[in-house]
Amino acid sequence: MKISELHQKIENCRICVEQPIGDPLPHEPRPVAVLSSKAKLMIIGQAPGTRVHASGKPFTDPSGDRLRDWMGIDDKVFYDPDKLAIAPMGFCFSGLDSKGGDLPPRKECSPLWQQQVLDAMPQVELILLIGMYAQKFHMKENAAKTLTETVKNWRSVYHESKMPKLLPLPHPSWRNSGWIKKNEWFSTDLLPELRKEVSRLV
Repeated sequence: MKISELHQKIENCRICVEQPIGDPLPHEPRPVAVLSSKAKLMIIGQAPGTRVHASGKPFTDPSGDRLRDWMGIDDKVFYDPDKLAIAPMGFCFSGLDSKGGDLPPRKECSPLWQQQVLDAMPQVELILLIGMYAQKFHMKENAAKTLTETVKNWRSVYHESKMPKLLPLPHPSWRNSGWIKKNEWFSTDLLPELRKEVSRLV
């Protein structure tokens, strides 16, 4: 399937309203994804938050600022579809829980779309798996029980994965600042290699 056709199908998707698993999405779907026939680098995260739902553009929030800093690139490169593709586990904002946090990605979305997206972009060489939902779906039994274990094992994940290569990361939410401070190896070991790979691919 052509990228343009797949993107149109995703934009028109209403499965979480018309064929929901559990309660339907409580608002109008607004799928957010960046597909590409040229990008060699791809980000698979969780799902859009409130700001991204409003903008219709991925990572237009403080998490996006931190992610771009991790990757060592600016907005111009990040939002160039010839350089970077983005396909979260849930394309639409899932809503908020009772504490005001984002709900998990919708269960209907990833089984329907993730493999189609990967099949449509065989040129992708590296996928950044952000957060446990993306890691457990794409790494399956190779994902550790905790995010910390999975990310700490990033070298093995990268070297043992076939094309496209996989690189697990924590979510760049500012709520994870304590995790980053506690796990110094993330900044000293993983981030330099991440920036090197990103620079090579974009």
